[in-house]
Amino acid sequence: MRLSSMADYAVVIMSAAARHCGGVRISAGQLAEETGLPGPTVQKLVSKLSAAGLMRSSRGAGGGLKLARPPAAITIADIVEAVEGPIALTACIEEGKHDCTLEGQCTVRPHWPQVNAALRGALAQVPLTQFVEEA
Repeated sequence: MRLSSMADYAVVIMSAAARHCGGVRISAGQLAEETGLPGPTVQKLVSKLSAAGLMRSSRGAGGGLKLARPPAAITIADIVEAVEGPIALTACIEEGKHDCTLEGQCTVRPHWPQVNAALRGALAQVPLTQFVEEA
């Protein structure tokens, strides 16, 4: 399993924003410059992160971006789900998905929710603060 580039970039953006936590707001352009990511990519991800309630943006003088809650209260699971949707290793357990040829006789399908919950639980144990600290 591998995260998409967009989920990875979202973690990079949130980590950069967390380094400014408690300080002045930062613009999407500043985040792009600081992270080395293209501006349009940062804008797209900031929009998703804001929609998920992880970032807040405000316009005007003194405006910009800020984390919606402290970095310790944001997990990697929160960030991944903001970009990718619910954490699931297989599509067969999603509502309305019926495109698997084995669906009628599949014996493992009932077990995937437990695996997905374990994966989400592991990612939920990693706070954003871990990605802000110097390695």
